[in-house]
Amino acid sequence: MRLKRITAIAAAATGLLAATALTLPQAQAAPPKAYGAAQLAKVDQAVLKADVGGTAWYVDRASGQVVVTADSTVSEASLSKIRKAAGADAGALRIERGPGRFTQLLGPGDAIYGGGYRCSLGFNVVQGSTYYFLTAGHCGNVANTWYTNSAQSTLIGPTIGSSFPGNDYALVRYDNASLAHPGGYTAADAYVGEPVKRSGSTTGIKSGTVTGLDATVHYSGGGTVRGMIQTNVCAEPGDSGGALYDGSKALGITSGGSGNCTVGGTTFYQPVPEALAKYKVSMY
Repeated sequence: MRLKRITAIAAAATGLLAATALTLPQAQAAPPKAYGAAQLAKVDQAVLKADVGGTAWYVDRASGQVVVTADSTVSEASLSKIRKAAGADAGALRIERGPGRFTQLLGPGDAIYGGGYRCSLGFNVVQGSTYYFLTAGHCGNVANTWYTNSAQSTLIGPTIGSSFPGNDYALVRYDNASLAHPGGYTAADAYVGEPVKRSGSTTGIKSGTVTGLDATVHYSGGGTVRGMIQTNVCAEPGDSGGALYDGSKALGITSGGSGNCTVGGTTFYQPVPEALAKYKVSMY
């Protein structure tokens, strides 16, 4: 009888221990390593030095990571090259895939024409009594004169300046007094999460969100640009030079990207304030 009682007590004690164990907090995984500004800057430079075409990246200070987007041309071996370049700080990398191929969005069609290419007009600007418009620098590099039609019979005016690679902006002067050049925008800096629209001569107006700032893009076809706005707005060839905006706020000039407006994609924009400062022009 005593033995049965002892056994019952032991069983009850075991059950109590088991029940108590179920209430113990689970062991938590160690938090991810925090990377400081100096380390993130070092990783940013390491990605640049890895020199892998078809990649774009920016420093996300909120998460303490360098976010790398690789297009479809980038192999796993090339991604390993980036990780190796980052060395001991490779944990700061967040590598994502983007559809298609990162290229400048030049293409034949309508809108503004020059040098056998079609691009898109960005924003109208002014200096004194002279009117101009901003477009992409890689567009300005290929044409000295721009027209409104593919036959190149209706003049707009000459390319006054262009910068690509490094930056991606150009300035074209209106020499045809019969052409209207409406304004209505003010220059502004974009912010992550901002809802935006993009206009272009191929795909019209498309919407999306700013996903990153100060991005570096190493285009598959050659040329690296820095300080870009990164978005998930779709675009296609011929949209280069078009406007990125939020209401009446002028944010960026379409540089390039990947994907299309059927499957979506990633696109990059030259910030407007930098171009205005470079050419000493104003919005109106």
